[in-house]
Amino acid sequence: MSLSDLQPIPGDQLIFRLPQTFATAEEERRHRQERLVAALRLFGRFGFEEGVAGHITVRDPEHTDHFWVNPFGMSFRHVTIADLILVNHEGQVVEGRYHVNQAAFAIHSMVHQARPDVVAAAHSHSVYGKALSSLGTLLEPLTQDACAFYEDIALFDDYTGVVLETEEGRRIAQALGSGKAVILRNHGLLTVGTSVDAAAWWFITLERSCQAQLLAKAAGPTVPISHENAKLTHGQIGNDTVGWINFQPLYDQITAAEPDLFG
Repeated sequence: MSLSDLQPIPGDQLIFRLPQTFATAEEERRHRQERLVAALRLFGRFGFEEGVAGHITVRDPEHTDHFWVNPFGMSFRHVTIADLILVNHEGQVVEGRYHVNQAAFAIHSMVHQARPDVVAAAHSHSVYGKALSSLGTLLEPLTQDACAFYEDIALFDDYTGVVLETEEGRRIAQALGSGKAVILRNHGLLTVGTSVDAAAWWFITLERSCQAQLLAKAAGPTVPISHENAKLTHGQIGNDTVGWINFQPLYDQITAAEPDLFG
């Protein structure tokens, strides 16, 4: 075949992955569990752990006031599907063998309650998120990636110790509002999404955007993206479908490298 004979392949014949739909709650539950464990393993690889701090939750597709979460005291890098626990709206473990991190329940239960659209939420004490949070400032539109959060991120401008009470979680949920992320002052980052994939990707790219902002401001005066262009870019890359798509290469990497995560 000569190059002159080559014809464009129709777009509908090319591979382009989009979020799946499911016939049963059981199928969707298993899918969400697989994505949750993959996200946890990735957080471990990226160094987002700080002892027992940090958690990712996903709403159960059938019992929507319950969520699956990583067990208290287990490394992100070791969690398998068999280790996940299911927690009810009162913070009680109804499935699994481990305790729930009380901070995970206090924060995430209130976020899931306040936001019926939120399927998953991610929180951890990552280094650059903690560093930026200590400044009591928002993420600025300094890079294209940061624009995914433009006018879509909040600051919880308070710190009163480890979050163990649902009232504090309720205040965090109020600060989050309808956005996809909130910076918890002197604490860390929290992101949400309509899938585990989106929530995890928003956390990963938010952490990297915090790092970029800190590095840029340490180097000298910065040049922010204009309001008009930041808003335009947010419309292009800031929705959960784009977040889901961005997570897929990472999902492929972790499942190929660590096939035991579904054990």
